[in-house]
Amino acid sequence: MKIASSVSGVLLGAAFVVFGLNFFLKFIPMPPPPPADSPVGMFMGAVYGTGFMAFVKVLEILGGLLVAVPRTRVLGLLVLAPIVVNIVAFHVFIARAGVFDPPVLLVSVLTLFLIVSHRRGVAALLADRG
Repeated sequence: MKIASSVSGVLLGAAFVVFGLNFFLKFIPMPPPPPADSPVGMFMGAVYGTGFMAFVKVLEILGGLLVAVPRTRVLGLLVLAPIVVNIVAFHVFIARAGVFDPPVLLVSVLTLFLIVSHRRGVAALLADRG
């Protein structure tokens, strides 16, 4: 289980670091933008135009680095889990592609596996110590 957790953490971390950096450095070619009057085009216009996407990409890079290191994996999951939920929500509600798009499915499964395999650490972060 420890090896699977390490491999999953490195894969998830690498995916978020690579695609987060690609936003700024543009080393992977991107598909053409969707039509501006489509739901996806309107959503992308809002998040790119306001700078919100740059903020999310910085969090993706930070979370990816944290989740790749076993000692900081739970903190990385705390950063990445809301981003993964938003990725899934975007594909289900806006793009209407569903969760069975391979990259979405891979990121979701890796995140869920890491949350389950580090459930004690995740529970400790969520515990009420007040």
